[in-house]
Amino acid sequence: MDYFKQILRFAIPYKKYAILNIVFNIFYALFSALAFVAFIPMLDVLFNEKKTVVETKPTYEGLMSVGSYIEDSLSYHMNTLAETDKMGALLLAISLIISLFFLKNICNYFAMYFITFLRNGVLKDLRNAIYNKITNLPLAFFSEKRKGDTIARISNDVQEIQSSFLSILELIVREPLTILFTIILMFKISTQLTLFVFIFLPISGFIISRIGKSLKKKSDRVQKEQGQFLSIVEETLGGLKVIKGFTGEQTFQNKFEESTSRFYRFSNKLLNRQNLASPTSEFLGIAVIGIILWFGGKMVLVDEVLKGSEFLAYLGLAYNILTPAKAISKASYSVKKGNAAAERVLEILNTASPLEDAPNAKEKTDFRSNISIENISFKYEDELVLKNFSLQIPKGKSVALVGQSGSGKSTIANLVTRFYDVNDGQISIDSEDIKGLKKKSLRQLMGLVTQDSILFNDTIKNNIKLGKEDATDDEILDALKIANAWEFVKTLPKGIDTNIGDSGNKLSGGQKQRLSIARAVLKNPPIMILDEATSALDTESERLVQDALERMMQNRTSIVIAHRLSTIQNADQIIVMHKGEIAESGTHTELLAKNGVYRKLVEMQRLES
Repeated sequence: MDYFKQILRFAIPYKKYAILNIVFNIFYALFSALAFVAFIPMLDVLFNEKKTVVETKPTYEGLMSVGSYIEDSLSYHMNTLAETDKMGALLLAISLIISLFFLKNICNYFAMYFITFLRNGVLKDLRNAIYNKITNLPLAFFSEKRKGDTIARISNDVQEIQSSFLSILELIVREPLTILFTIILMFKISTQLTLFVFIFLPISGFIISRIGKSLKKKSDRVQKEQGQFLSIVEETLGGLKVIKGFTGEQTFQNKFEESTSRFYRFSNKLLNRQNLASPTSEFLGIAVIGIILWFGGKMVLVDEVLKGSEFLAYLGLAYNILTPAKAISKASYSVKKGNAAAERVLEILNTASPLEDAPNAKEKTDFRSNISIENISFKYEDELVLKNFSLQIPKGKSVALVGQSGSGKSTIANLVTRFYDVNDGQISIDSEDIKGLKKKSLRQLMGLVTQDSILFNDTIKNNIKLGKEDATDDEILDALKIANAWEFVKTLPKGIDTNIGDSGNKLSGGQKQRLSIARAVLKNPPIMILDEATSALDTESERLVQDALERMMQNRTSIVIAHRLSTIQNADQIIVMHKGEIAESGTHTELLAKNGVYRKLVEMQRLES
């Protein structure tokens, strides 16, 4: 229940629906109990039995005696009518029963009607909250998580919480009230018989509760395995070309079948334990009814302290307890199952982001002088990727970072954009520590073009507008022209309104990269970060993209991470990195003259080409 206390906060905006649900559930429970009591006058007429006759019309004496007033009034009118017109009395009793069952079901409908808004509202807000958390958590969080597991949490686990949420409301309001009102009326008919019944109810409850003890553990295993096979599906779709190219279909098929087999076993154990609840509770309920028949029958036939009509109505009331008792039993199992889902959902929602904006974080709207990287050190896990690294990038200058893979080039880009925080040292913009700036305002100053062209299953127009939602079509066309992308976009069937497919896979690598550049151009940031933007392209595409990059970098501060050294010869400063430290720095000409690491890299690439 601890997890559901946290989930309950999502119900606060929908509390009016919860209140209306409770009100109608109260009336449902009341009419449900009264409907069985209403059988007594009908049975009296049928069996020619009469209660103690109320000879004078009862008078209302206040709220405390309203129950007795209703009962005496009904007895007075029924007995009076029965003396002259038994069929009329029978019809009156039947009408009363039908009316009470009608009111009961109307209240049930409205209770379910209002709970629907609460359930679906909580479902919507939970998913929105998880999605918001996913987009705000640092990249490091997801490097340790499977995507499929995260998808399972936002879909199946949240759905499980929704189902359990309804069960809790039934557990708290409708079913307990139905039992309470029924028990009150049972005491009113026969205190002795009711006390006798209560000896056996705790025994039944204890047996039922023992069945659900392990449900949370079993449910948790089912949900984790569901995340596992969804991850395999996600990885398969993302790497289908490689799987087919290396004929690895059977390997992945085996992995998937192993996961679904585990899911099959875990689900069978969970559902079989859950399915045991209903027949067990029904059998125990019938056993209690059998005991009532024996003891109550003795009171009617031998002791003659209970009328036959009252005893039959009492049996109906006793059976009326079984349905809500079974519902409570199922709800308690559902809560245990949902508790496991809530734990998995709240693990994401309660994860604190180490990159949260500071309470006094500033908004920065312009870039005036320089980017300063001062003695920074950083490690992803145990080994340092950067060691006491320092660099000054004046406004309007382009700085290129080169070096072997793993030397820390891309890490610089990740730290400047604050996808990660430095372990030691400081990164400043215009002498302001970026940790003291709002992340959104920091990233609005920057444009990013990565080696992998990350595009979305949408139109070209919407992909490019990502950094500037209010951009006009003319601005989009200008950005496409600067990025050398308009030449191929204008030949597409719907131009900028053409859908480019999942990850932009309807386009070539060069075309995708030029759209990524156009997206950065349209944003028009003062700082541009290019992370190996041409390394995955063929020679012709590289020439077009490089031309687009040079246009884009004019009069702009740029950090260029390059694998192909031919693309950064015009940079104002080239930093040669080796194992997280600066090996050399200078212009292209200066570095060649030094006859050091940079010259060796250039000569190696000439040989490779």
